Amino acid sequence: MQLTGTGIGRRTITGPAVRMPDPLPAPASTPSTLGAEAELGRATDALAGVSAELAERADRVSGAAQGVLLAQSQMANDPALRTEVQQLLDGGATAESAVFTAFAAYRDMLLGLGGYLAERATDLDDISQRVRARLQGLPAPGVPDPGHPFVLVATDLAPADTALLDLAQVLGLVTSEGGPTSHTAILAREQSLPALVGVSGAEGITDGQTLIVDAAAGTVVVDPTDAEVAAAQDRISALDEAASAPITPGALADGTLVPLLANLGNPSGVARAVELGAEGVGLFRTEFLFLDADRAPTVAEQQEQYRAVLAGFPGQKVVVRLLDAGADKPLAFLNDAHEENPALGVRGLRALRTHESILRDQLTALAAADAETDADLWVMAPMVATVEETEYITALAHELGLRTAGVMVEVPSAALLADHVLAATDFASIGTNDLTQYTLAADRVLGSVAQLQDPWHPAVLQLVARVGAAGRAHGKPVGVCGEAAADPLLAVVLVGLGATSLSMSPAALADVRAELALHTPTQAQALAALALQASGAAEAQAAVRAAITHTHHEGTDA
Repeated sequence: MQLTGTGIGRRTITGPAVRMPDPLPAPASTPSTLGAEAELGRATDALAGVSAELAERADRVSGAAQGVLLAQSQMANDPALRTEVQQLLDGGATAESAVFTAFAAYRDMLLGLGGYLAERATDLDDISQRVRARLQGLPAPGVPDPGHPFVLVATDLAPADTALLDLAQVLGLVTSEGGPTSHTAILAREQSLPALVGVSGAEGITDGQTLIVDAAAGTVVVDPTDAEVAAAQDRISALDEAASAPITPGALADGTLVPLLANLGNPSGVARAVELGAEGVGLFRTEFLFLDADRAPTVAEQQEQYRAVLAGFPGQKVVVRLLDAGADKPLAFLNDAHEENPALGVRGLRALRTHESILRDQLTALAAADAETDADLWVMAPMVATVEETEYITALAHELGLRTAGVMVEVPSAALLADHVLAATDFASIGTNDLTQYTLAADRVLGSVAQLQDPWHPAVLQLVARVGAAGRAHGKPVGVCGEAAADPLLAVVLVGLGATSLSMSPAALADVRAELALHTPTQAQALAALALQASGAAEAQAAVRAAITHTHHEGTDA
């Protein structure tokens, strides 16, 4: 039996399936027999214990995983949640019931807000499970340990589990939910862990069944034949050999250079990115300086952090994204007003323009850090929707001493007006996560529309092609910094559409580098044309895979 899903990476693994245990059931709604004060003590201790446990886990990892775990730790200590728990306890609920009800209500509220806050909603379920397990004296929910290597099968994984997977035991992941930009996908990619997400039928896999997980093909073979296992082992050996080859600059088969850059969320990831062969930074997110703060950081505070990143890439390009915040990432000093649909509200550059002093401080700090280092600093604004916004941010950045200023293309209007946009700025960087979300009207964090959140969709690729064509016409660089760039096969298509550089999680660099080296520019353009002609995302991906397989067979026959 073969199942299909969205593959993360290009590796193949084989091993026995082990399922994640079922979550704790909802607690009974029977009234407490201990009294509100005793129940409050139990709830307080359990919440504090889980918060401390998550913070300790965060200390053992870095990158995106660390940020997610720290956010979870803070959620367990959230005053609003604790107040809600106490009110339920005062009404006679048990600690278990109060925690379950309070966290569920808060989760539903965040899902309704959408955007960044909705991304954290599923974390609340995991925290609720951990607190209730502690209250009941049960082991914390988590990855099973069967005592041998295995393929983990689950509905989805909590960040706390994904971040600390034992890679000596967990060979790969198969989940029935999630998309290419889900926490599970992003953290699996960061750890170079083969994974398939959004696998229809995965709920039918049982413990002990042998699986072949082919991330490149997007398939899971359940109970394979001996011949299928032997073929998988051959693919594994070939990929291992390619991974051990010396790191070279990103390039197509004819030597055409395609710089492969890193996406970073804070300076701590610089050393790892360099080690894995990043040729610079294509997306440095600056939100870590602003989130969970009650004031904007000073110019000096920002300058210190920017200098640390720039110093790690002497002579190489470092693209810094200006603060991407607003109602979906509320900051008290920027914009914390409630909006019915924050994904379409005052966010990104719109929010910065309402507080131009914050924007000017950030640009000033970047210019100062640039003057102290030898990196090639590029600065770009998020969520640019119009030519006027493009002209505004480009002029302001130049005015404050920055040589290279550009915009992110995440909104369809910017892609449709790409010719005018690139005439007014120095470069464009396509954020495929949001561009896909806005093109298909599918919230990137809602599992109910995960099947639409696919950058392979021809509607998205048509917009990418439009930006690529405008870049060629104006002689301006066009990068891609969304998660799509980390999909090795899609990376080839993006280059065929006109992308001049690709930026991704550092762990994905090797797979993308290896795939690019297999295709000439003409072949990449031909694959891109096939994808554009398809009727949907699955059809586009299938057409490209079929063409590559056909070419491979022809080469073998020759």
